[in-house]
Amino acid sequence: MARNRAYFDYNASAPLIPAARDAVVDALMQTGNPSSVHQEGRASKAILEAARRDVAALVNAKPDHVVFTSGATEAASTLLTPHYVMGRAPMRLSRLYVSASEHPCILAGGQFSAEQIDKVPVDRSGLLDLGQMRARLVAHDRSQGLPLVAVQAANNETGVVQPIAAIGALVKEFGGLFVVDAVQAAGRIPLDITACSADYLILSSHKIGGPKGVGAIVAVSDLVMPKALVRGGGQEKGHRAGTEALPAIAGFGAAAHAAKARLASGGWPTRNRETIERGIRAIAPDALIHGEGVERLPNTTMFSLGEMKAETVQIAFDLAGIALSAGSACSSGKVGPSHVLAAMGFGDGTGGLRVSTGPETEEEDIALFLDALRNIVARRDRSRPSSADAA
Repeated sequence: MARNRAYFDYNASAPLIPAARDAVVDALMQTGNPSSVHQEGRASKAILEAARRDVAALVNAKPDHVVFTSGATEAASTLLTPHYVMGRAPMRLSRLYVSASEHPCILAGGQFSAEQIDKVPVDRSGLLDLGQMRARLVAHDRSQGLPLVAVQAANNETGVVQPIAAIGALVKEFGGLFVVDAVQAAGRIPLDITACSADYLILSSHKIGGPKGVGAIVAVSDLVMPKALVRGGGQEKGHRAGTEALPAIAGFGAAAHAAKARLASGGWPTRNRETIERGIRAIAPDALIHGEGVERLPNTTMFSLGEMKAETVQIAFDLAGIALSAGSACSSGKVGPSHVLAAMGFGDGTGGLRVSTGPETEEEDIALFLDALRNIVARRDRSRPSSADAA
């Protein structure tokens, strides 16, 4: 039977993979609290620590440096704080530097006030302006505290991959701490927390085929850590209190294990993205593909269709059976101009359509997308005044 829906919104949330679903179900059957010392508790603890090892392995980190959270937003809120400790000694971070195209949970600045946040511009391709970042760090007043820099490894809307290692080296040159939002990059491109000079990575389970409601802070070391945002019991070595959500964490671990295996076997091919973009250009020669001249995630295309509003086109796609996004999905269902495209210099009114694929995406899905696009563009062209009408 021919399918009538196709899913192209993996950057918003990837479908739950079977291995993660099975891990969730198995963990649900465990009675014990992972903090309990009896046999039932130890069985739950074993599941927790196995997941911790799998998540750490995905980014070449040490398991002891993984802190589970309720998701990437909580991880960001924990890390983006002026208050850190080195061992037991307090550290002060006086200013937060972020790129202007960051995810909303980074742009919000966590526990920094608006006056303490410095947005560094990106160029028309979406790459961070390293010269501007250097200038900001040169001007940083170290007498007030150290700089904290937070940048996405890959943009959630355009898929543009930032030069994380170069940014990390620059941050280290000025004695700052470096937070990398690796939510979209993890599992799609190789990541090594040491090689990219990051102090902390932010990960999310549901972007890689795990369950929603769980994420992680991954630290390069546990010597310097933020003060806990959620305080209470001693779970997660005191970095995040509260009984761990064992089923969700187990599913996260299974998804991370699968993602690591996929990367080891060759990673994500760019074939689907290339097919999609060739089709877009053929159907709508006036379409603009954002960030196409620089490195992008192998699964992500963001494009604009001339004068057509992104939200209007998104609705048309949905009616045609195609699930995709007009920008970030993390805006409480709101659809409007993209702040990412505005940061790239395309104007506050510019919107884009994001097509993001996954390992399960098939040629039939792409054919459905291109058929829908063809019909949308045809309707647009028919509604335009002809040259005779204009005369």
